[in-house]
Amino acid sequence: MLYVVWGSTYLGFRLGVGPGGGFEPFMMGALRFLPSAAVLLAYALLARQRTVLSRRELAVMALSGVVLWVGGNGLILIASQYAASGYAALMVATTPIWAATFEALLDRKAPSPKLVAGLLLGLLGVVVLSVPKLSQSSQTTLLAVLLLALAPMLWSAGTLYYQRNQTRLEPVVVSAYQQLFGGLAFLLLSPLLGERWAMPTLQGWLALAYLIVFGSLLAYTSFILAVKLLPVSLVTTYAYVNPVVALFLGWLVLGEGIGAWTLAGAALVLIAVGIVFRARRR
Repeated sequence: MLYVVWGSTYLGFRLGVGPGGGFEPFMMGALRFLPSAAVLLAYALLARQRTVLSRRELAVMALSGVVLWVGGNGLILIASQYAASGYAALMVATTPIWAATFEALLDRKAPSPKLVAGLLLGLLGVVVLSVPKLSQSSQTTLLAVLLLALAPMLWSAGTLYYQRNQTRLEPVVVSAYQQLFGGLAFLLLSPLLGERWAMPTLQGWLALAYLIVFGSLLAYTSFILAVKLLPVSLVTTYAYVNPVVALFLGWLVLGEGIGAWTLAGAALVLIAVGIVFRARRR
């Protein structure tokens, strides 16, 4: 689920909010996460899992849900209006690098030479990936680059916050509440950002349905479950695979080009992620 399905969600973003989709980014986020949260909470109730939260659990779910989904995912949705799906996935592949950097800062430990090397190499990869975009020098292109650079930082921050404030809730319940608070934030922010409702196309509705069922109900819940059951070093290897899946699907479905800058930047980012993983294991 994490390797293949999560990698395919970038194509879903592009199909939903890009040309021919018809969705406004935050409205699409609200329509994705609120139904998903309702289904997961209904399942948790039927399975007799605890769904009543303490004040601390409520605060953790609300803050992590908003930072993860509005910050980490909402910015990608905005950028996906202007950027290719494969490019978005490669930019987000820097998430483990930022997570390791933030961990070092929080633990007040000097970063290891390997971690510093991974961070610098990853940043170089981002620059190489962005060269063709920045050469266009349009406002929307610059906005997309900026948002895709910021999104993995916020996803890393939200993930670390939740990891360091673990609850005893079941993974399905955690997934439900994080998506609920994320969806509510999307719903509140959509009109504040000036988004207006317009009837999406069939392509947009199909993309939304795919994101609800496969991206939210299955893939994200699988992520929460995997974090609980497996070593984090194994779980986070999805960062290697998601960009490859996204690049392939973007090329196959949308005809997105894969040029020399993309291949060079992808190699630098993925090598940097590998260096960071090795540094964290040590």
